[in-house]
Amino acid sequence: MTAQTSQASAGGSDHEQKRAALGYLHEAWAEARHEGIDGDCLAQACLFKAFAEFVSTYGEEAAATFAEGLAKRIRNGEFSLALARQ
Repeated sequence: MTAQTSQASAGGSDHEQKRAALGYLHEAWAEARHEGIDGDCLAQACLFKAFAEFVSTYGEEAAATFAEGLAKRIRNGEFSLALARQ
């Protein structure tokens, strides 16, 4: 664990924790791809785990409401890496 991630996990700001979480996910993703796991399979597993976490934390209705807003965000390019890099 890097100093940055240990600081974030030790009670850093929400932004710092999100940055650390993305770092962990990036490392795990790269390792799984190196081991031959298909990207689509990884994406589906990540979505399942993420929504399971939302449901256990906020409940089914709040998670469903969040999910309803995803279509618009996807269509607006919020998750398109090519756009995010510009």
